[in-house]
Amino acid sequence: MKARRQHQTLNAVFLIVICSYFTVPLLWLMVSSTKTFGELILDSGFWPLSTHFVSNVVELFGRSGGAYGRWLLNSALYAGVGAAVGTVLSAAVGYALSQFRFRGRAVLFNVILAGVLVPPAALALPLFLMFSQVGLTNTVWAVLLPSLVSPLGVYLAKVSVDAAVPVELIEAAVVDGSGGLRTFGVIGLPLIGPGLVTIFLFQFVGIWNNFFLPLIMLNDSDLYPVTLGLFNWSGQYIQDPTLATSVLVGSFVSVIPVLVGFVLLQRFWNTGLTEGAVKA
Repeated sequence: MKARRQHQTLNAVFLIVICSYFTVPLLWLMVSSTKTFGELILDSGFWPLSTHFVSNVVELFGRSGGAYGRWLLNSALYAGVGAAVGTVLSAAVGYALSQFRFRGRAVLFNVILAGVLVPPAALALPLFLMFSQVGLTNTVWAVLLPSLVSPLGVYLAKVSVDAAVPVELIEAAVVDGSGGLRTFGVIGLPLIGPGLVTIFLFQFVGIWNNFFLPLIMLNDSDLYPVTLGLFNWSGQYIQDPTLATSVLVGSFVSVIPVLVGFVLLQRFWNTGLTEGAVKA
C-alpha cells in the first residue's frame, strides 16, 4: 500500500513538472501582455499583473495600418483551408490504403511513412524552386498548396480506418449497391470522426506555426502569416523599442485561436463510435 502511494505521488509530481514546463511560458506571455512598455522594462517577471491588456490590443491592431489583423486573417486562411482540405485528402488516401488491395500498396505506404521522417525545412528550398518555375511564389498558393499534403495525416487516417471501420460493414454496403465514393463519404468518414479531428488539429497547428516556408515564399507583407509578421516586427525592435509590447501581445493573441480550436473540438474525441455496428 505504501509503495503504491509513493508511486502515485511520483506520478503526480512528474505530471506537475511536465504541465509547468508547457504552461509557465504561456502564463508569462499572458501576464506580460497586460503591461506597458515601461512596466516591461522595470519588471519582466510574472507579477504584478497589470491592467493595460485592452489598450495593448488596441495598439496592436492599429499599428502599421492594421497589419496584424491582416496577418491573423492570412494565418486563419492558410491554416483553416489547408487543414480542412488536407484532412479530407489524408482521409481519402488512408481509406484507400486500408480498404483496397492493389499492387504496390505496401511500397506506397512505406514511402508515405518515410515522408513523416523528412523535416519540413528540408523540403522548403525544393518547393521554392518548383513554385518559382510556375510563377506562384509570393502568392497565397505558395503557402496553401504545400500545406494540403501531410504524410502524418495519411498514416493517422489509415490507422483510424483499420481500427474503426469494420470490413463486414464495407462488404455489406457493397452488396447493397453502394459505390466506393459513397461508401467512403457515408460510412467511412463518420466512423473515423475522432481520427479526422486529430488529423485536422495536427495540420491546423502545424500550418499556423509554419514559419520557414512563408519566409522563403513571400515578399509581400500583406500575405504574411502572423508568425512571419511578428518576426519582422521583432527585427525592428532597435528602431522602435515599443514594438516589444506589440510582439508580446501579438504572440499571446495568436495562441488564442489554437486554444479555442482545441476546446471546441475535444468533445469529438470520443471512443466506441463503432460499438454495436457489427454483431459478433
